[in-house]
Amino acid sequence: MKKHFLEQSIIFFSVSKWLIISTIIGIVIGGVVTFFVDILQYAEDSRDSLGFKYYYLLPFALVFTVWLTKTFAPNAKGHGTEKVIEAIHKKNGKIDILVIPVKLVATVITIFAGGSAGKEGPAAQIGAGVASFLADTFRFTQEHRKKIVICGISAGFAAVFGTPISGAIFGVEVLIVGIIMYDVLLPSLIAGFAAFTTAQFLGLNYTYFDMRFSQAIPLELPLIGKVVLAGLFFGIIADFFITFLKSSEKAINSIKVNAYLKAFFGGTILIILAYFFGDEYFGLGLDTVNSTFFSDTSIETDIPWYAFILKTIFTSITLSTGGSGGVLTPLFFVGATSGHLFGTLIGDHIAFFAAIGFVSLLAGATNAPIASIIMAVELFGLEIAPYAAVSVVITFLITGHRSVFPSQILKMKKSEMLDISMGEDMDHSSANVRQEDKQKFKELKQRLRSKKKNSNRRISKDKREEI
Repeated sequence: MKKHFLEQSIIFFSVSKWLIISTIIGIVIGGVVTFFVDILQYAEDSRDSLGFKYYYLLPFALVFTVWLTKTFAPNAKGHGTEKVIEAIHKKNGKIDILVIPVKLVATVITIFAGGSAGKEGPAAQIGAGVASFLADTFRFTQEHRKKIVICGISAGFAAVFGTPISGAIFGVEVLIVGIIMYDVLLPSLIAGFAAFTTAQFLGLNYTYFDMRFSQAIPLELPLIGKVVLAGLFFGIIADFFITFLKSSEKAINSIKVNAYLKAFFGGTILIILAYFFGDEYFGLGLDTVNSTFFSDTSIETDIPWYAFILKTIFTSITLSTGGSGGVLTPLFFVGATSGHLFGTLIGDHIAFFAAIGFVSLLAGATNAPIASIIMAVELFGLEIAPYAAVSVVITFLITGHRSVFPSQILKMKKSEMLDISMGEDMDHSSANVRQEDKQKFKELKQRLRSKKKNSNRRISKDKREEI
């Protein structure tokens, strides 16, 4: 009895402690993220005061962000979530305090000038930086600092997404593929909810969509079959996004040119692309994303079928040549527009498939299926949940052992026919067909060849007999 009472007392103390810590962290980060988003919104709104197209500033903006990050905080380069995951796995959550102002300024400058990047990754990195600073200030242990920084990621995502549950779970799920760290789940949820509530209190507005107002979502077998096909399609799109992002970064890094010249030329190329294809691929692109969630035939022609390809190109060039920002908002754009394309091809449920593509691409490219399913409910309503769950899981599996976050640790294999190097990050893990399955494939090939030979012999024999 004493043992039981002691155990319960210790757990009660631990839960109480983390409730207090994570609430404080969430409130602070909710305030900082609101400040970041408000500045970003103000910067976007002030574009109209320029006497020319805002994206003409992009080459100069990319040069500035390269200088800013190289000079003050190299870890603020690129999309923020990746650096935070790396810090948790390799540095016990230690993040340079300079990352916070540098990431904020660099992201605002990049997006203001039209760089194709998102605000979620920077919000997570800023949140993690604030959490790391608080942990160091109050002299927490390395183990506690790691937990606190994970709370910071969740709080940052929850505040900027406007989805407190999925945002908090995403911050935990995105660290290790196949494992959720349950010991930090409660603090992350509390921090996420506190950050979201604080952001709302400070006036940050969020957009939610009720799919029932745009179309009915019937429960029928044909639609389930289409959703399965959609999951396969989104898996291919997610793989394309990851592969193109990595390949372009590798190709641009291999060019032996000064980083500032590279940034200037990258911005110039984007301006040239906009001249031919339009400027809707600059910046966050949320207007285009929002327009896909309403089944109005009058807007179908406004979204070309290749929109997701162009957004991938714009994002890859922006980030590879020195821009600062996240990849999740571009992922949402790619998911929504590719879903719009899928719905257009099958001739029905366009808004429905755009919404499913929105969350499926997130799951496939970041290996976070649970957070993506919950996000579908939080953003689009409960009716879409069963269909979204099917598509999300299929996309997650079809994408394979790849991710937009190379520092993710791999702790599961997506097929029993593969041998996976577990415990490695995505860049150093390998997936190979198991030896016994290789042998089975060889035997199957041989059988097919022998069947083909026998079939050819019978055909030639029949021809001879006819003659």
